[in-house]
Amino acid sequence: MTLVDRFLAGLLPRLPQEDAPMWAWTEAASSTDLQRLRERWPQVPESLLVLLGRVDGTHFRTYPKGEVVVLMLGSDVGEGRYPYYLRSVDQIVEDSAQWQRWGESIRSIYEEWLEEDAEILGDGIDADLPMGQRLCFSHCMNNGGTSVLYLDFDPAPGGTVGQVVRYLHDPDSYRVIAPNFDAYLQQLIDGDYAFIDEDA
Repeated sequence: MTLVDRFLAGLLPRLPQEDAPMWAWTEAASSTDLQRLRERWPQVPESLLVLLGRVDGTHFRTYPKGEVVVLMLGSDVGEGRYPYYLRSVDQIVEDSAQWQRWGESIRSIYEEWLEEDAEILGDGIDADLPMGQRLCFSHCMNNGGTSVLYLDFDPAPGGTVGQVVRYLHDPDSYRVIAPNFDAYLQQLIDGDYAFIDEDA
């Protein structure tokens, strides 16, 4: 059983009852779409490709049978209890393209605040990297307004290629929460899917 198999095997029985019908509507990303990710980010981890090859997003993702809105990921926010959506291949690529159009980096967004507030930028994250070079695979339940998760293939010294970076708003911060996507999924499993509201 692969890591993705184990992750999904633990996730699906825990999903709120109202999410089960929507989950049944999900479909795999096409091989063409997965190749788009490989071409855009040659270092994209196999585990993310496998996950998208099972379900091509749950963030207001329209499939032939209906729209899917299912929270299925988490982070370190709120002791791991804050839920996130998986972005589809199209959404991931569009997120990157939008940031490329804006031409922003963490440094250009925060300017002098970056030097004045040491809490904004965590270790191992390059403030000058264009935001569009990071792979945004997840938006939080607030549609990304509160928190977003990235894969970062161009870390600063001390970072790791493929590290998972969590952005959190107000107060703003960027932190590495896992050294790679496999470790990230394992954290969610080990945390017993704390982001799932099993009373819902």
